Amino acid sequence: MLTAVEKLKASLRQSSSPGGDGAEAVVKKVDVLKAIEEVIQDIVLQLSQGKAPALSFHKRTQWSNIRFDDTVGLQMAPDCTVSTVRSDCCTSVVRFSLILKVLSMIYKLVQSNTYATKRDIYYNDTQLFGSQRTLDLIVIDISCMLKVPRRSLHVLATSKGFIAGDLCYTEEDGTRVNCSANSTAVLVPSNICGIKNVSSAAQFLLIVEKDATFQRLLDDEFCIKLAPCIIITGKGVPDLNTRLMVRKLWDSLHIPIFALVDADPHGIEIMCIYKYGSMSMSFDARSLTVPAVMWLGLLPSDMKRLNVPKEVLIPLTKRDLSKLNSLQKRPYMSCQPLWNKEMEIMVKCNMKAELQSLTALAPDYLTRVYLPNKLQFGGWI
Repeated sequence: MLTAVEKLKASLRQSSSPGGDGAEAVVKKVDVLKAIEEVIQDIVLQLSQGKAPALSFHKRTQWSNIRFDDTVGLQMAPDCTVSTVRSDCCTSVVRFSLILKVLSMIYKLVQSNTYATKRDIYYNDTQLFGSQRTLDLIVIDISCMLKVPRRSLHVLATSKGFIAGDLCYTEEDGTRVNCSANSTAVLVPSNICGIKNVSSAAQFLLIVEKDATFQRLLDDEFCIKLAPCIIITGKGVPDLNTRLMVRKLWDSLHIPIFALVDADPHGIEIMCIYKYGSMSMSFDARSLTVPAVMWLGLLPSDMKRLNVPKEVLIPLTKRDLSKLNSLQKRPYMSCQPLWNKEMEIMVKCNMKAELQSLTALAPDYLTRVYLPNKLQFGGWI
């Protein structure tokens, strides 16, 4: 019996009602078209006034432009500075042209009520965009400039995340997906907004940092043996679809959500992205963050408590220490004293540990001992 999880689940159900719409807010088609038209009209106006056209959007690369709200996460400050892309500047004229090109493609997609992946758009003219990353950044810039979520632009991304466990849902085309139907995981869908009829008897959702750990949980039948649950992985730094899926499940089910990451700065940062969001997507925080996420493991304090052999621990590098220092200065860390304490333990022992280090105690220690004890007795922070 997962006594601690059941108590937490009951508490969450009392404080919020399942079926919330927080992550499903989609801008109407007519409003998206209007926003694009206003951009074009402004360019025409600038030209008529003899000015070189320029585009502007909120600057998302400075912490001074970010505000933290413990119920939402990282979001753009109302008075933040802006970035300007000018058509008469040699360093930005190409970017200006590309933004207009993608804007025209998005307009046609929204107008015809069709969808395209970022990959489709890139391969429409690979020489024009040069690289997939260039296009990806432009789509984010447009989303920020129009103040419209990417999914409302009818631009989708191919998912990299996987999900498994006690979960069924219907995709937009009517396909019923059963994530517990076989021993393999299901690819996180590309159009999270189109998901409906979500049903599950899961006791909790477990976010897993790495694909290797996720596969180990599947092989050990973790979702069946311990308790009905859902596991999901973004295979490292999560893509938007995986983050949207976690938020969708939170809004639909309101069950406890735990993070299982390596006891290192990189793992902590990945957990923070799920929980509080990122600077680059702070303009869409309400759709992407889940402040209810809790750190289940691997905690730096677990290394000493479990007597993990020193030979499987890894010394912190200068880069690790720099990342830890950066994390400790993040605005959300002021409301996470226990997280700060764990990071201090990591700095003090000057060691980090991967989840695979638990195999030094026993090959199946993670699924047979570590996770069951954590979940039964409330070993999260």
